[in-house]
Amino acid sequence: MCLAIAAAGCGAARAAGGQVAGAEAVYATAPPRLLQIRTLLTSAGQQTSIGSAFLVSADGLAITNYHVVSHVVFEPNTYRLEYTAADGTQGEVHLLAVDMPNDLAIVRVDKHDAPFFTFNAAAISGDLPKGERLYSMGNPLDLGFTIVEGTYSGLVDRSYNERIHFTGALNPGMSGGPATTADGEVAGVNVATRRGGQLVSFLVPARFANALLQRVRDHGPTPDLRAEIGRQFTAWHRAFYKSLGEQGFRSIALGPYRGPETAAPWFTCWAQTNSGAMPKPRADVNSTNCTSDSSLFVASDLTTGNVQINHYYVRSSDLNQFQFANYLAQLSQARLTGGGPYRKWYTPERCQEDFVGNGAASDRPSLRVMWCAQAYREFEDFYDVALVAITQDAGGGALVSRMSLQAVGYEDAMALGRRFLDAVRVSK
Repeated sequence: MCLAIAAAGCGAARAAGGQVAGAEAVYATAPPRLLQIRTLLTSAGQQTSIGSAFLVSADGLAITNYHVVSHVVFEPNTYRLEYTAADGTQGEVHLLAVDMPNDLAIVRVDKHDAPFFTFNAAAISGDLPKGERLYSMGNPLDLGFTIVEGTYSGLVDRSYNERIHFTGALNPGMSGGPATTADGEVAGVNVATRRGGQLVSFLVPARFANALLQRVRDHGPTPDLRAEIGRQFTAWHRAFYKSLGEQGFRSIALGPYRGPETAAPWFTCWAQTNSGAMPKPRADVNSTNCTSDSSLFVASDLTTGNVQINHYYVRSSDLNQFQFANYLAQLSQARLTGGGPYRKWYTPERCQEDFVGNGAASDRPSLRVMWCAQAYREFEDFYDVALVAITQDAGGGALVSRMSLQAVGYEDAMALGRRFLDAVRVSK
């Protein structure tokens, strides 16, 4: 009888001579080492989210994603964790340690002398060759444990966090499961899939999971997980903005102006124009949008670490000066999104508007500048910031430049803001 295998049929899983090969061989010994992790609402005893995990020691240590267990970190009195094994047994899950930047967690379950996964040496050292077949396992959509075959395509190029590009189809519920080589050794941990694409999924490199496991073995469980989350949050964001500052800005042409675009390699930039729109617009707009691939999952309703840089070169077709000013105002909203359900994370935003003169520099236009910021309640001295600058040197054309920073320290925000404004220039 065939096992549940994705991307491989039963006939394809058997080599010549009747020998079991590929996905079927990998999966044959996997089920006793796989777990489903469920987050339960304690008061109701019903699940609110599900994920996967895998055993990595004979005494019940298992690895999963941080995002699978994050509810318990921030609201331990509201949520609890439970596992279900492939044989139907269930039990409590105890959270021991987390690596939030790499979306990993170590848990302990009441499994003793059970088989467990080991890590692949080539994956740990970073020597796994591109094109290697990998086999991802987990419990997608609560349908039962299964296996998905795909290809190891190396690390994602435009990403601040190290992630493996895996060509298998990961689905919700598989987060935290293992992705192994053909010999059943762990090469990565399931973490995400790219929405809007097919067969574009991501794994956390095995070396981060191995390092977290060694930390628990050497130092034991983390005594205060909430404090550890704060420490990791602070360290990651400070390193991120330090790197962003070191990469600096490059100058790009935007009509008669030049504006700053980050030189960091983990940004994706796109351009757009409305010049071909029908009916003909009353203002011509050429825009660029650069977004960082640098998000950090903190909680189910909070993801930080994103940076966006936008420029709009706007030229009036038949708007008078009042209409043109109103059009620019609509493009230059600096407000943030910290209201409504986000109030538990943010203080109310505060905004300031000012005019910045060109001083003695003939190529520096006068700017109307708006600055909005909101502080994080949980993480001291971190803010979401939006900075918008509008050139004031021409009546029928203008450059609107915006930079948005998530979870940035005050000093970093001020330093990056000054450099951003200083880089807005006139090129003609």
